[in-house]
Amino acid sequence: MSNTQQTDEVPLRQRISENPQPAMAWALAGVVLLAIEFGAVVGVFVDILAVLVNILPGNPGIGAVQSLEGLVESIPTLLSREVIPNQGYWNGQGWENTFLGLEPKYAWLVRSALVYVYAFLGFAWAWNGYTRFRRHYRYADWTPRDDVIDRLRGHTWGQFGFVVVFFFIVMAVFAPALGPTTVEANIIDPYSNSLQYWDGEVGTANGEVAEATVGTANLQSGSQGTASENYGPWTYDDYNRFHPFGTTTNGKDLFTNMATGARISLSIGLVSMGAAGLIALTLAMVTSYYKGLTDLFVILTSDSIQALPILMVLILVMVVFQGTWFAELYDGAVLMIGIFILTQWPFLWRAIRGPALQTAEQEWIDAAKSYGQKPFVIMEKHMAPYVIGYMLVYTSMSLGGIIIAVAGLSYLGLGINPPTPEWGRIISDGQPYVASASWHISLIPGVLITLVVTGFNALGDGIRDAIDPQSGTGEGENTEAMAGGSGA
Repeated sequence: MSNTQQTDEVPLRQRISENPQPAMAWALAGVVLLAIEFGAVVGVFVDILAVLVNILPGNPGIGAVQSLEGLVESIPTLLSREVIPNQGYWNGQGWENTFLGLEPKYAWLVRSALVYVYAFLGFAWAWNGYTRFRRHYRYADWTPRDDVIDRLRGHTWGQFGFVVVFFFIVMAVFAPALGPTTVEANIIDPYSNSLQYWDGEVGTANGEVAEATVGTANLQSGSQGTASENYGPWTYDDYNRFHPFGTTTNGKDLFTNMATGARISLSIGLVSMGAAGLIALTLAMVTSYYKGLTDLFVILTSDSIQALPILMVLILVMVVFQGTWFAELYDGAVLMIGIFILTQWPFLWRAIRGPALQTAEQEWIDAAKSYGQKPFVIMEKHMAPYVIGYMLVYTSMSLGGIIIAVAGLSYLGLGINPPTPEWGRIISDGQPYVASASWHISLIPGVLITLVVTGFNALGDGIRDAIDPQSGTGEGENTEAMAGGSGA
């Protein structure tokens, strides 16, 4: 009896019920990890719901969403600024309102380190789930996917890309916890929030505790390029606030801007490339199966879109829709996602069209047709699995380009609407101060953009060499990997 027949006759649920201990231990570990950040996880879904409500005309149900947001804020979350606070003030003898009375920079370091430890544990949990499935619940001792994963694990350049992408994704996902301050207080509405600070020299008893609005503190903490008006990386301002990356020209915390901007860029990249990839994969299956006029029509459509100067199209659409209600949705992110979907699917379709056509010519496809299987079933079960790997390669490489495009449009003042932070606009604001004491405003986001894009490209190279060792010159095509790839 074949493995496929066995799998059909004995569902995964039954295999788990026959040997539940490995799955239960893994699930219990997942429950513990989820419980630690339950409030934050629920908050993500509420935020998504709020975005959907804001898109609808008249914002129906906005009151219910706001009530849910208030309820979510009351759910305890371990890795939060409430549990591990870093914003405090000097009282003449020590630090008040900081975690264990630590200096703000050390309290922030503790919280940030725990966030990345938690993210690493989450990844380890997911990897352990794969290995448990492979060891206890999978019929086959070996599948081609095993060799792909093994080659990727031995690909140094791909590992570098994975580490960079991992740090970037964690920065985006955990932006509210990683920022030394909140977006609402420091960026969106600073004059409605206040802070306490030591009105005197920190470390001495000569002074008193005073109070000021965050907006007032920002006005006095801007980095304007001179030695007397500059708060660079790893410094405090006069209001006892710690700034890991320094401050911007208007005194707002640069790290908080960067973390929130990473979330915006990642959201736009994932949604747009996910939708474009789905369109491209669907069209690749249809055109490779039916060929003929169907393929010709999609070729003409994709060629027409690819013939357009993409940068000019992006700028033109952003200018035309600027000031309209559609451009205001999610601070302009919805409009940018729509543009990227329209311009990226032809490239992705072209990239996977060849592998899809090769798959459609295989003998097992003819056999499936002769057995009377429906076209949709053939595309889904017998063609798509052999093409999705190539889709992952080109999608991961394209994500870096999306991040650059978002930053470039924001640099030109056509991207995400202020005051929502975006990396390109931060670079634009700090450009006049590149050669001054406030060099950090433009240089830090510029270096991070370069590093993140390089990371996505490196990860894409690693995936490509893991799927097809003969496709390039990466480390994934060494002799050992080649031997492992051909073994059964």
